[in-house]
Amino acid sequence: MDNAVAIELAGVERTFMLHGRAIRALRGLDMQIRRGAFVVLMGPSGSGKTTLLNLVGGLDQPTAGSITVEGQRLDTLSGAALAVLRRQIGFIFQSFALIPTASAYENVELGLRLAANVPRREWDGRIRRCLGAVGLTAWAEHRPYEMSGGQQQRVAIARALAIRPRLILADEPTGDLDSKTGEHILSLLRALVDHEDMTLLMATHDPAAAAFATDVYYLQEGALETG
Repeated sequence: MDNAVAIELAGVERTFMLHGRAIRALRGLDMQIRRGAFVVLMGPSGSGKTTLLNLVGGLDQPTAGSITVEGQRLDTLSGAALAVLRRQIGFIFQSFALIPTASAYENVELGLRLAANVPRREWDGRIRRCLGAVGLTAWAEHRPYEMSGGQQQRVAIARALAIRPRLILADEPTGDLDSKTGEHILSLLRALVDHEDMTLLMATHDPAAAAFATDVYYLQEGALETG
């Protein structure tokens, strides 16, 4: 795989069985995503966006075809090696996935605990830098219920950043936010891609996302076309 390519999909298919019926969620996708890109996947519900993110993140396996992430073909990795790769990917979800009783600082710290590849002596500095990068230095000791939806999503972004991922996968990160807050989050993500040497692959229904992307792809019934 070309060193400038972060993700490569070749003939990727994913079929699920539902009540004895085969459902083709993805239909022979071919895609190359270059390093440093902000890639937006758009399409209606059921078009395969989340399925594609799960495959790239090593959370699921394709029925056919191959996926290569940062030079590693996923189907050739052992379970242990795949777990290591997953811990080097930042995940951002629509639901924020924060611990409600933990502070912003502690929620970001949890990301480092799960990654298990960052020396403990670096944790405090990384946590504070990442909270600062998303504009939440003054909110480090606040719990999620004391924050707005946009602030909670920024905590989730800081948690993903703390492990210094080469790749971030975001599934509807603005889905529960109002349009103005959503655009602030998209602007923040674009700035991070531009300045932090990372690649971002985001699934979204939000039409505003296209203005912040370097590349936009459209999925329709598991088939891919460029837009």
